Amino acid sequence: MELEEVPLEKKRNGDGEGASKLVVEVKAEEEGQPDHYAALQTPAEDIYAEASFGGSPAKAGKKTEGNARLYRIGWLFLTMICLVLLLAVIVLSVKLQTGSPDCQGTGEDGKGKCRNDFPKIQAQKVDCNPCGDGWLLFEKTCFYLSTVRLNWSMSKNNCTAGGGSLAVITSQSVQTFLTGETNGYFWIGLRRTGSQWKWVDNTALGDSYWEGKPSRGDCGLLKGSPQKNWISSSCTSVAYFICEKTA
Repeated sequence: MELEEVPLEKKRNGDGEGASKLVVEVKAEEEGQPDHYAALQTPAEDIYAEASFGGSPAKAGKKTEGNARLYRIGWLFLTMICLVLLLAVIVLSVKLQTGSPDCQGTGEDGKGKCRNDFPKIQAQKVDCNPCGDGWLLFEKTCFYLSTVRLNWSMSKNNCTAGGGSLAVITSQSVQTFLTGETNGYFWIGLRRTGSQWKWVDNTALGDSYWEGKPSRGDCGLLKGSPQKNWISSSCTSVAYFICEKTA
């Protein structure tokens, strides 16, 4: 009698189907579970965001807004400083262009007028010279001692261009004053025409202060101390010169 193998095959087939179902179910369960390793290898982006900004996005936004406010305040402060400095430069420029005040009167009268106009300025610091810069005031006459040397004719022309003339010495007081102010040889407005000495204003020579008898040269020089210090020299020689004008 032969054994029937059909039921055995059916059993095996049944077992195979059951095994297949079991494998499918296990794989399904594995696929349904989260991949913990993948989660560790690919961290969420919000971790980096929190590490970069040091907190939540709301806190970062408040910090940025605070910095912008500080920048605006600093910019306004620097702008105000620049405006103040610009105003100071303008004021100083105006004062420099204005210069010292003009004074009316001469001698002590002129200084008194300056003191009255500017009572807050110390009297010794007031520059009150009606003659102008570089000129010396004496007895209502302004004198200028040159710092360059020219011949007599050019010296005369320079004085005329400045509104004056070469110095005319007609008194002992003026002679003494100029002698004390000079150190060297200075042309004065004295010239010989023929045999007669005349001043540049065409008046004849009166009192004179010759060092000795004038012999050579037709133009007069004042050479400083002593009191009798006039000498004559060639008009083409070069020397300093003294100008004068009315204050």
